[in-house]
Amino acid sequence: MVRRLPSWGALAGAALCYVLSFTPSLIPRAWWLQAAAGAITAAFGYGIGAFLQWLLRRCGVSVTARVRQWAWSALAVLGPLAIVFVTAWSVRWQGDLRRAVGLDPRISWWQWALVLPAALLLTALLVLVARLVRLGTRAIARQLGRVVPARTAAVGAVVLAAVLVVGLVQGFLLRGLLDAAESAAALTDRSTSPGIVRPALPTLSGSPASLESWDSLGAKGRDFIGRATTAGQVAAFSGRPAKDPVRVYVGLRSADTLAQRAQLAVAELDRTGGFARKVLVVISTTGSGWVNEQVATPPEYLYDGDSALVAMQYSYLPSWISFLTEGEAADAGAALIDAVHAHWATLPADRRPKLLVAGESLGSYATERAYPSGVGGLAGGTDGALLVGPTPDNPIRHDVTDGRDPGSPVWRPVYQDGRTVRFAQTPADLDLPGGAWTQPRIAYLQNGSDPVTWWEPALLWRRPEWLEQPRAADVSPTMRWYPLVTFWQVSCDLAAANDVPAGHGHRFGTLPVQAWARIAPPPGWTDADSERLAARLRDGG
Repeated sequence: MVRRLPSWGALAGAALCYVLSFTPSLIPRAWWLQAAAGAITAAFGYGIGAFLQWLLRRCGVSVTARVRQWAWSALAVLGPLAIVFVTAWSVRWQGDLRRAVGLDPRISWWQWALVLPAALLLTALLVLVARLVRLGTRAIARQLGRVVPARTAAVGAVVLAAVLVVGLVQGFLLRGLLDAAESAAALTDRSTSPGIVRPALPTLSGSPASLESWDSLGAKGRDFIGRATTAGQVAAFSGRPAKDPVRVYVGLRSADTLAQRAQLAVAELDRTGGFARKVLVVISTTGSGWVNEQVATPPEYLYDGDSALVAMQYSYLPSWISFLTEGEAADAGAALIDAVHAHWATLPADRRPKLLVAGESLGSYATERAYPSGVGGLAGGTDGALLVGPTPDNPIRHDVTDGRDPGSPVWRPVYQDGRTVRFAQTPADLDLPGGAWTQPRIAYLQNGSDPVTWWEPALLWRRPEWLEQPRAADVSPTMRWYPLVTFWQVSCDLAAANDVPAGHGHRFGTLPVQAWARIAPPPGWTDADSERLAARLRDGG
């Protein structure tokens, strides 16, 4: 039978892990995220503590009744005291984190008071599920024990239970949730944001002259096209004559395969005259097909509208779900970039536009995967690249970071004296380390407190390099690494990565303006122009 009451080790492990979950992580947490982090880590601490106590008993380690009574008494007094004290003290930690990212350091006490009861309920639910699995495993072992030796039955029961649990989670729960999410996202993809209307300009996909129907673009594609910069906006900014920028977008409903959609994108670029513009930017989208206007718009102003942007949707699902199936993103990025590059390469060298590539978050991963030969292939196959908020799986970023120059931190690595690749969290970082930045240029925008960049399974068992000294300015000096705990803290941080001001978390504001101005500067463009454009985009202009 399953033990009616938890063991001392289980409760001690749960209390310890719960307390550690309150320690600072990358970004401030809402009360419900703290409750989730506390419950998950407490449940794992419960299991680890129970296992260690069982292991000690199996090894013949025993304690006297007096020691056992003393241990229970100490836990009964110190456990609740530690939980209450740390819950209260964590308000100060959260205030420090909020101050570091430019938020009001004050938090609501009544909301923070909900953390403990919510965490207790969720922990109890997780422990109940674990105990039911354990009870089922023992039942299987008893049935197997009737036909095979007891030890074989126990091993077989554990294996069978593991297969059943994994099958239930992956084959039923996870697959069902993904199917439900995709169905809901597909319905959302048919909607149109308020204020977005079908364009009349032939330079835009979805217009009457377009090869792509307005409906086929999807919700994010219609946003991208419907918010296109106009010649009038560019001229008002620069004071010079301007062209209407080309924007091409191919939605998921446009064709059945990635290759077909990529060829449609090339055909649209050809129809709109995109290959005859001064600059052509291939943008790898996030999971749902979203393109960040702060990344897309600057080249249109830099080149007086003599520009073309092209993007392609590969999924209905948002990035945090698409992240589970990265293969789609990698294939989509390669399909679009390869198709555009193949046509671009057939043009006379003196009549080709500058070929730039860009991607944010999962889009940066998709862009990198299109260049399997690494940073040399990326630099050799383009005239520049902007990669924003990279994921931990970005292969080129991984190689560059591992091969960084001695003494440079992992959160702002210097690679080969910054001759080709540079990392930035602020505009001033783009000028570091100070030597020549030769063309073509590759820029990474990477925040020190971005959980999207720093989350990885290795946090379970290994202290990350970004916690070494010196740390990024927005990473708390009081943050510590704890096995298991830090992994779940940063996992919960992912849910709040966009709930902080620009320059922190997964928010980059108008920094792409300065980045594009460094990557592909047009003649006569100045830092003052970048500041004016950044201010215009901040104001929604």
